[in-house]
Amino acid sequence: MEPTTDRLKTPRAAGMAGVAFALLLAAAIVLMRISIPGDAADATIDQDRRWAVQLALQIVPFAGIFFLWFMGALRAHTGDAEDRFIATVFLGSGFVFVAALFAAAAAAGTVLNEETPSDFGRHYAYTLLATYAMRMAAVFVLATSMIGRTLGVFPRPLAMLGTLVGLILIVVGSGVPWSELLFPAWALVISLYILRVRRTAAPRDRSGPP
Repeated sequence: MEPTTDRLKTPRAAGMAGVAFALLLAAAIVLMRISIPGDAADATIDQDRRWAVQLALQIVPFAGIFFLWFMGALRAHTGDAEDRFIATVFLGSGFVFVAALFAAAAAAGTVLNEETPSDFGRHYAYTLLATYAMRMAAVFVLATSMIGRTLGVFPRPLAMLGTLVGLILIVVGSGVPWSELLFPAWALVISLYILRVRRTAAPRDRSGPP
């Protein structure tokens, strides 16, 4: 029974880490969006906006840490049945997403040193976040949804939702402002589902076999 107990602990960890990641990433995206103007006509950053950028930069590393934990726990939950090709795409897109997210945060941090942010600084930060990081996030969502649908880890509506979110992120990219929030919203839905499954599975595990 010990392997079963260890396996039941993994989805709970994934759900908790996923909730933390979703909330932190959403907060960081909102703070960066309202702090660093995307429009050249509103290029001045006041003191309140500088404070918001500093807070976002403090949040991003923790969001990345929770995402790695979330990603590792999800992979452990699939076990040995996972497809190696899809698992490679899953891991690669997750790692590149974290790297691009950290690079976008670093680029946004350089704007703090400028009274009037340059067009290059704003464009560079937004390109890293909305184009590269979010498209890697889209690949991660698509791979996760495919794994969940193939192995029966997620119900069909949840897998279809992930496919839709992934396609929107990979097609839209930076064309629609605030579309980046779709990724943390998806992670939150997945995490809450995992936590609900964990709560329903725990009583059956404690009761033992009939």
